[in-house]
Amino acid sequence: MAIKKIRVGILFGGRSGEHEVSLLSAASVLNAIDKNKYEVVPIGITKDGRWLTAEHAERLLKSDAGEGALVTQTNLRAGDPEATPGAAILATGESVVVPPEPTRRGAGLTPFQSDANLRRASDRAIDVDVIFPVLHGTFGEDGTIQGLLELADIAYVGAGVRGSSAGMDKDVMKSLFRAAGLPIVKHVTVLRSKFEREPKKVQKLVESKLKYPVFVKPANLGSSVGISKAHDRKELGPAIAEAAKFDRKIVIEEGVGGKKNKAREIECAVLGNDDPTASIAGEIIPCKEFYDYDAKYLVEGSEPVIPARLTKSEMKTVQKLAIAGFQAVDCTGLARVDFLMDPKSRKIFVNEINTMPGFTAISMYPKLWAATGVSYPELIDRLIQFGIARHEDKKRNQYSR
Repeated sequence: MAIKKIRVGILFGGRSGEHEVSLLSAASVLNAIDKNKYEVVPIGITKDGRWLTAEHAERLLKSDAGEGALVTQTNLRAGDPEATPGAAILATGESVVVPPEPTRRGAGLTPFQSDANLRRASDRAIDVDVIFPVLHGTFGEDGTIQGLLELADIAYVGAGVRGSSAGMDKDVMKSLFRAAGLPIVKHVTVLRSKFEREPKKVQKLVESKLKYPVFVKPANLGSSVGISKAHDRKELGPAIAEAAKFDRKIVIEEGVGGKKNKAREIECAVLGNDDPTASIAGEIIPCKEFYDYDAKYLVEGSEPVIPARLTKSEMKTVQKLAIAGFQAVDCTGLARVDFLMDPKSRKIFVNEINTMPGFTAISMYPKLWAATGVSYPELIDRLIQFGIARHEDKKRNQYSR
């Protein structure tokens, strides 16, 4: 008797600026997932927010490489819209509108509206056992999609609403890190409205708390979008104005290493639910002054070093802090925790957590686990099982007396 396969919905695309990165991640997951154990249901979200489903995964994640070809790192550069056939990828499939309602016949998401020419909505339900939301950035890893899946009472991979939203908001994240006693860099948070009303007061506040150079960041955004390094007062105002394009809250951090030294950028992957484990740490040597969006996706030359050049004691410290950071924001499933290390004092600071890091086969998160002894297909399998286990555990909760 054949064992029933688990139906996994791979949710990808989305409205964020990391739409193209998501396509890469989803294609990699689709390539590597164990087809003997899992039945894959691809679910795409266009840049304007339309949900699409397709009969076959291969039709949804096509590249320009020809019929039957999947998106790969060689023919699609992450973050390069010119090289990303996003519209073509999501053109196949039928548009659905998804309400946040639990289905009565089991797990899944039920569309309640469809075009008259298409099949009845009930025939096109997204009927899955678990969702793998391979969505990065805004509307993907900030708690919004997780809230929809919670309302629909469906299992999903990764952090819940609280962990996702806290992990996306750098200001809230740092508050939780500080409350947990973790070492973080000095920083100031300002509101866009305050900066627009009183730019000189904001400048004085920053300079009273921090030393140049400083890093200026939108509080809620991924992939280093909108981040600038301000070396002096002249650069501070334009850097805040740039970050303010992307969020109402701006986080300004004191640069580790000061004016003469550049911080080392260390990354560590965490996996699990209530008892998470950490991978060996890696290091990114950016091709630019710091690891910004261009260095991550558009400019060749940034070098990943795995394992990071750390002492045994430093490696253990990073792993311990990574797990502590994971737990501080109430994360589950997976996260990549990023650190800054002063090259002279070798002091280590927890910088931020990424609750749905890039997930291509050559992204840092899977590479860190591969170097630790967990293969990419096995990693996907474990994440799905952690997602199902978390959902089962939540069923034990009572919501009324």
